[in-house]
Amino acid sequence: MCSIKSTVNQLVKKYGTNDPFKIAKFMGIIVVFEPLGNALGYYNKHFRVPIIHINQDADRKSQFFIAAHELGHAVQHSDTSTSFLKKHTLFSTDKLEIEANTFAVELLLPDELFIENNSCFTIYDAIKEQGIPEELVSLKSIDGKKISLK
Repeated sequence: MCSIKSTVNQLVKKYGTNDPFKIAKFMGIIVVFEPLGNALGYYNKHFRVPIIHINQDADRKSQFFIAAHELGHAVQHSDTSTSFLKKHTLFSTDKLEIEANTFAVELLLPDELFIENNSCFTIYDAIKEQGIPEELVSLKSIDGKKISLK
């Protein structure tokens, strides 16, 4: 069984990008922006067509993270429609949500960002730039070690 990090690395290599919107397009996944109220987004299939739904009212950086999270569901749980990702459930302990969050963090925070030569770019800069909630940065691993903000 492939690790989430390995799956992400294979997708990035195959499509030449870590942009979740571009990967979704390459994979034939439709991305729809729509009013979702308190929900941030969700993934489903309609007549075997994969669709990522993103709240049009979320800010652009959040939409980037939401797209990466829902792409994680599309790649890892392709036959499971996910419930609405809500602000208060973003940090869910549900296995599928943790896997989608891990996928998003690995996709948006490639290991290259943490190479010593790139000392002017901090983990704080990276998560802010990518719209990743601070609480999820602990899902990132480099060489088998989890990153900590402490």
